[in-house]
Amino acid sequence: MERHDDLAAALFSELFMADQLARNRISRVLPKGMELSHFGVLNLLARAQEERTPAQLARSFHVTRGAMSNTLAKLEWAGYIHVRPDWDDARRKFVSISPAGRTARTAALQSITPLIGEQVRGLGAARVRALIPVLRELRASLEGDL
Repeated sequence: MERHDDLAAALFSELFMADQLARNRISRVLPKGMELSHFGVLNLLARAQEERTPAQLARSFHVTRGAMSNTLAKLEWAGYIHVRPDWDDARRKFVSISPAGRTARTAALQSITPLIGEQVRGLGAARVRALIPVLRELRASLEGDL
């Protein structure tokens, strides 16, 4: 009978390697100048369809506020986001995606979709569909530990 420690080590080893390989492949096909972190923020803002504070974004991506501030500064410089003050609390800011950011996100999606689609076709849609709930549950469990 397989020990749970060995199974856990094998699971996380595969997750870490798959994560690294996926990040490398996706980074290579993103539009010039776009980083994976930039795409992640643009994608979240586009899907949420509402403003977020930098602190909320940092929590969503499990990064420090400093790291998120750096990413937001680059996105703002590129014209992909709008940052505005909170009119009720001058210490806080709100971030939204700009029309140029939506265009950049669409271009990024168009560049990564064939790559991701190829993986789904290779594994089989039914297997991927069955895997998603397990990965979601694992993620939720890990988020609960934070």
